[in-house]
Amino acid sequence: MSRYPALFSPLKIKNVTIKNRVFSSGHAPGYSDAGMPGERYQAYHEEKAKGGLGLTIFGGSSNVSRDSGSMYGQIYVGSDRVVPFFRQFADRIHAHDTALMCQLTHMGKRMSWDSGDWMPTMGPSIIRDPAHHSVPFEMSTHDIRRIVEAFAQAAFRCKEGGLDGCELLATTHLLGQFLTPLSNQRKDAYGGNLDNRARFLMETLEACRERVGDNFIVGVRFAADESNEKGMPSEEGVELGRILGAHGVADFLNVNGVYGGSDHGLAENYPGMAFKAAPYIELAKRVKLASGLPTLQASRLNDPATADWAVAEGCVDLAGLTRAHMADPHLVQKIEQGKEETIRPCVGAAYCIDRIYWGRDAFCAHNVSTGRESKLPHDIPLSDQRKKAVVIGGGPAGMEAARVLASRGHEVSLHEANAKLGGQLILAAKGGWRKDMIGIADWLAGELDRLGIAVHLNSWVDGNDVHLQSPDIVVVATGGVPDVTLPDDEAPPLVTTWDILSGAVQPADHVMVYDETGSHGALSTADLLSSQGVKVDFMTPDYRAGQALGSINLPIYLRNLYRQGVTITPNSRLVAARREGNEVVAKLWNDFSREEKEQRVPQIIVDRCTLPADGPFHELKQGSSNLGEIDIEALLEIEPQPVGENLQGTYQLFRIGDALASRDLHAAMLDANRLCRVL
Repeated sequence: MSRYPALFSPLKIKNVTIKNRVFSSGHAPGYSDAGMPGERYQAYHEEKAKGGLGLTIFGGSSNVSRDSGSMYGQIYVGSDRVVPFFRQFADRIHAHDTALMCQLTHMGKRMSWDSGDWMPTMGPSIIRDPAHHSVPFEMSTHDIRRIVEAFAQAAFRCKEGGLDGCELLATTHLLGQFLTPLSNQRKDAYGGNLDNRARFLMETLEACRERVGDNFIVGVRFAADESNEKGMPSEEGVELGRILGAHGVADFLNVNGVYGGSDHGLAENYPGMAFKAAPYIELAKRVKLASGLPTLQASRLNDPATADWAVAEGCVDLAGLTRAHMADPHLVQKIEQGKEETIRPCVGAAYCIDRIYWGRDAFCAHNVSTGRESKLPHDIPLSDQRKKAVVIGGGPAGMEAARVLASRGHEVSLHEANAKLGGQLILAAKGGWRKDMIGIADWLAGELDRLGIAVHLNSWVDGNDVHLQSPDIVVVATGGVPDVTLPDDEAPPLVTTWDILSGAVQPADHVMVYDETGSHGALSTADLLSSQGVKVDFMTPDYRAGQALGSINLPIYLRNLYRQGVTITPNSRLVAARREGNEVVAKLWNDFSREEKEQRVPQIIVDRCTLPADGPFHELKQGSSNLGEIDIEALLEIEPQPVGENLQGTYQLFRIGDALASRDLHAAMLDANRLCRVL
């Protein structure tokens, strides 16, 4: 703890002492059960409390009224039904000496009218929402009074539920929609100058305070600089901080960096690995100095060193390591125990938030236990019997399999055909701003070393090599290889994104990048090449580029590609290619017009699916007791796999990750974790 004295000092807000300066900011992970924070939701936050967190703010975008629809699996605080859930939740979190607060909101126009109860969206003015595309009706003063009362009632339910406080969300949601000229063009007392635009927020704060009394914490989260989309400038944001401080009702401020209501703004508001560390920390400091209130921020404070610096420099009073806790909920405890090197890092992949904005539940790209605490606890149980395990493949699936098996107490050896561990993570890290992806491979490699796993690099093994080791368990995680066939052509003159990112093939000065996965590979290749001056034509058979990506990663690619002059053409399927002289002729098919066209370029770079590189698996099947089969029911219920019925078999054999089917990083690591934790 002495390494981070500022971060490990207590902070008192009203009558609540927060034991350290680390907090998890409000977010909606999609874990609610019919709008209530049930077992899954509570277990997710309790794990962070067990791990030493000082404050956790749950219930991101928790709705206070039925006309604020739930698009992201939010909690509903507009009914007394939530109070018993809050009481149970508070008891669980307080048992670990961690403070607990709930974020409250009305989403206003930042939702869809055809979700929830199919209510029309509302806002300060009739201005279409840039992200959700709803057109709100202009709120009357009666509507304002009704929503003010709904906030007050919701705050009281938080108090009745035993929470330590609540946070009013005033960013891109209704309270914030009144604050910004981007959505507020009213001519009455709620529009015009900053004092008028802040009136709704101030009345809401006053109503909440009157309802909960002086000892219950009430804070505000707002965007202090919307200049990214030509909204409220930072000068007004800092002035709003001063107004809130002078108002004397709010107990803390939580500062967002930019306007996040647009698709691009959302990516800037929740910065991933394309951004520097703590990009908005100076803004938070300006608000803190102007307001005189305890100030919070959680914008890419990925590690304890950065967070400690932010607190020590007086930029914030509480540092939000929200995504860092999704990667490792035991982060604080590991620092306290002198095990900082074992902290699983948040690399800023934004897999978690991308999933949320697709309406799915949030998962960490490389910690598969987060959000699955009840079924896949973060701690791996020891086995009753020590076994000998051989893992073939040193990509993320193989490394996770080896880590989990060794954590079970088994003797593990891992064989990787290449000179370095990491598999496709090595390629991902070559893609320009995604360089931090290598942090996942580095952490896994460090864990293999810490656990004493015998790692054999440049080790291409076949069935005989494995048999000589007399294993009890064999896990094949050999990954896949790029599919370079086309529907009308089995041997087209193509190169792959792997060829380009690895440096095995040099790019031409004009290329076509063809993407059939909708994920990172083709986009990062196009981004990298166009940044180096290569002329790039980007083609995809999907409706849009990056069809599989969400609202944090995709806008960064699109920003870069447009700035770098890349031509993006959707609905174009590459079906064949032939070489003519120094050019390759692409035959492209439009699924909608059902028309064919040809285009000539010096080079075509493709990213399709991968095909399993599963030769070792098939060599080993007959010698296995289970013939390489996985019992699906046992896998999904996290139960041991049956030994199998092949009496001549001497080991259990399993195939995971892309060696089984082409998917993503998280799926590969989930394969490994849930299988191996009970072997």
